[in-house]
Amino acid sequence: MRDTILCLCDLTGIMAEPWVEHGYKAVLVDPQHGLDHADGNMLKLAKTVEEAMPVIQRLIDSRSIAFMAGFPPCTDMAVSGAQWFPRKYEEDHLFQAKAVMVAEQCRTIGRASGAPWMVENPVSVLAGAFGKPDYTFDPYEFTAFEPDDNYTKKPAFGRGGGFKMPAPSMDESLGVPDPNRIWYASGPDRANIRSKTPRGFARAVCEANMRDWTEQLLG
Repeated sequence: MRDTILCLCDLTGIMAEPWVEHGYKAVLVDPQHGLDHADGNMLKLAKTVEEAMPVIQRLIDSRSIAFMAGFPPCTDMAVSGAQWFPRKYEEDHLFQAKAVMVAEQCRTIGRASGAPWMVENPVSVLAGAFGKPDYTFDPYEFTAFEPDDNYTKKPAFGRGGGFKMPAPSMDESLGVPDPNRIWYASGPDRANIRSKTPRGFARAVCEANMRDWTEQLLG
């Protein structure tokens, strides 16, 4: 039974939350979880994708995955951080190769899942390995699902397995989107703030793909 949402390199669980609200289970993989633990219907694994492979493989083999999302760290690949690449290269000549490897792990698992999947693919060095992203969007395009997302960013991602991109659904009463919220984020959690999944987009993706997936199963 495909009753589990798998989210890789995911600290917040925002992408899985609407699915869990509809009765699905979720497995979140990210070393930042600290310790492996259950949080309601979410199992949070404090592991890298590679370390979590025994659990992931069981989900694939049992055909349990209903949806997969991957958010490989983009700070070592995105062109917005290119000014720091020389320093990172001096510290670790393989820093970008390692980042691309994690992204490829996510994409391979998505393909093996047998379910709709998406993997973040920002404007970055990934373009040379993965090609152009399939979709881009701005968080404000889904403010009908979450008014607090009235800001710009332009996340990009690749997809497969029959993933259905939701149509924009905006709350026009909110006015002009904030262009500065993400770009001027600061502090020790800056990277996590910048990479946080927009809640409205997560809800829209769930609505589009859960309905589509259910129709496929019944059809």
